Amino acid sequence: MSKNTTYTVTVTQDKARDRLDRFLAGAVPPLSRSRLKGLIELGQVTRDGATVTEAAAKVKVGEVYGVFVPAAVLAVPRPQAIPLNVVYEDDDLIIIDKSPGMVVHPATGHPDGTLVNALLAHCGSSLSGIGGVTRPGIVHRLDKGTSGLMVAAKNDIAHRHLAAQLEERKLERRYKALVWGRLRPGQGKVEGPIGRSPANRKKMAVVKKGGKPALTRYRVLASVGTAASLVECRLATGRTHQIRVHMASLGHPIVGDPLYGGGARRRVKDAPETVRLKLSAFDHQALHAFLIGFTHLSSGVFIRFKSELPNDFNELIYNLEKL
Repeated sequence: MSKNTTYTVTVTQDKARDRLDRFLAGAVPPLSRSRLKGLIELGQVTRDGATVTEAAAKVKVGEVYGVFVPAAVLAVPRPQAIPLNVVYEDDDLIIIDKSPGMVVHPATGHPDGTLVNALLAHCGSSLSGIGGVTRPGIVHRLDKGTSGLMVAAKNDIAHRHLAAQLEERKLERRYKALVWGRLRPGQGKVEGPIGRSPANRKKMAVVKKGGKPALTRYRVLASVGTAASLVECRLATGRTHQIRVHMASLGHPIVGDPLYGGGARRRVKDAPETVRLKLSAFDHQALHAFLIGFTHLSSGVFIRFKSELPNDFNELIYNLEKL
């Protein structure tokens, strides 16, 4: 079993005025910047003996920082033999094509039956522990209703390698979304900070204050009937509900989105009853992570994986083409 570890580092002249999390990431190579940021926020970092909790604080020459890393604990979630669509797997990582409706990690209201439970059963003790007690191996996530490709790490070195690419925006992620309306122009970008909606704490929104920078690039792939468009979205950042919020902010929410897709009934009120019934039966956002790409730890080669649209997504397109 691993033990508690403490690192002690001193700020040198060439590192003065660096952000604390950036300085520590360079000074403590075993830990990623995101992991260090989490430790800072948990009060596990000290400056000259006093606890510091601001990751963006600027460091000064001569300051001595202590980083306390608690011993790794066994993941609380229990392994569950849940079927997985494994696209690729080796000693470092596993690529999953997640079905819509599967929750990624245990949380309030979803204590089990998640992707993490399935990965624990499939990968056993090889799954990386860096993701934390409730989400071992998880480098990034997809919302419950979003389908498509995810990568999970099977050891801590691979996890740090993938997390660094995610943080440096080198991990490529592309999505296909079915949105209401016709986008004009046919390609562009949405750039707006995302934070908790002041009107509804269960929703995210493009906000004026307190949000995190977010950038989504999009291009229209095809018109779908007269009421919708098939769009490719590329993430430059990875905020909660980012594509869903950004598309809704343009006035083109994702079809089927239970949080941000308001006005669906109005849009299909003149459709044949059979079509309306099909659309109402589609109970999640029409958003699919169809491509993921990254540099592999062992080979150093940039690799990409692609996924076809799920059957229910294609059926939705078929029905919308009738409008």
